Amino acid sequence: MSRTPPRGVTVGAITATLLAAGVATGIGLERAIIGRTFRPDADRDEPLGSLHSEPVEVIADDGVRLHAEIDEPTDPSAGDVTIVFSHGYALSMDSWHFERRDLRTIARLVFWDQRSHGRSGRGAPESHNIDQLGRDLARVVEECAPSGPVILVGHSMGGMTMMAFAAHFPELFGDRIVGAALIATSSGRMKENPLGLPMIAAALLHKRLDTVAGLMRTRSALIEKRRARASDLTFLLMKAYSFGGQSSPSQTQFVTDMLNATPIDVVAEYLPEFDRHDKVAALVAFQRVETVVMVGDADRMTPLTHSDEIMRHIPGAEYMVLLATGHTIITEKYPEVNQQLRELVAKVRSSLAVAS
Repeated sequence: MSRTPPRGVTVGAITATLLAAGVATGIGLERAIIGRTFRPDADRDEPLGSLHSEPVEVIADDGVRLHAEIDEPTDPSAGDVTIVFSHGYALSMDSWHFERRDLRTIARLVFWDQRSHGRSGRGAPESHNIDQLGRDLARVVEECAPSGPVILVGHSMGGMTMMAFAAHFPELFGDRIVGAALIATSSGRMKENPLGLPMIAAALLHKRLDTVAGLMRTRSALIEKRRARASDLTFLLMKAYSFGGQSSPSQTQFVTDMLNATPIDVVAEYLPEFDRHDKVAALVAFQRVETVVMVGDADRMTPLTHSDEIMRHIPGAEYMVLLATGHTIITEKYPEVNQQLRELVAKVRSSLAVAS
């Protein structure tokens, strides 16, 4: 990676790429895209994002309405365990499409849209922080899985949500919470993440993140119009920064559409929270449950080193690193992710049987 300062790196330029990708990207885009080819579109006929069940309304502790859905297992005996899925930043519960499609036989599944994402209600700007998301997850568990063992699964910001939940309610781990999957996520030190940029550009972006977020909020109406016209650029950026290998066009468009459906001011209000995120201390709770950590080796948003750090604090966890895989691992490598989740559920059931 070149360490040479790029020309013309300004807050305005960084803002433009930030808006297009939802996260910091853009410098050296051509080089990032060259050599990455789409695989044949095996997902062309897959009804991505179409799987839904009867909605459940969950009211957060500040009154925000959270949208949740529960899929009962095809085999009633599999309903002894509930899996609660928490999605990533600027996405929605639809991001779990392949997990929802393929895991209905193994457990009771709960999906929810984080506040101000997807079909959930809009929270106040000051409520858009990781700690509040942890309290929201507690309400979802309380309402949608009021009894029985629970496995938490989170991707990216969803994994951070799980850590905040553990920080607020550590006593539930080893009791109600019996398993966890932390997927392409981080426990902190996001300020050190170069995001695939030259170091000087990454440092500038992190330093001025609050300024960038403020500009995004104040100019959200204008940016929304421009974002709608920049769909091709967004598509290319999404491919370069969310996928590590040969993603299908349908997968890339699917993730791009979720990003574009998230209001710019919501994207902006959450953005500075990632540099403030620090939940290393909360990881001790995960030592009391069956835990798996998953990451792609080409993840630019939450690089491999962040999962290495998580593993350092959960030494007994299972660790899966997928090669040539980017941040959207749950879509790009869903067969491997789903297999790991099946094995996690099997281990949880085995542990529960021994304990009983």
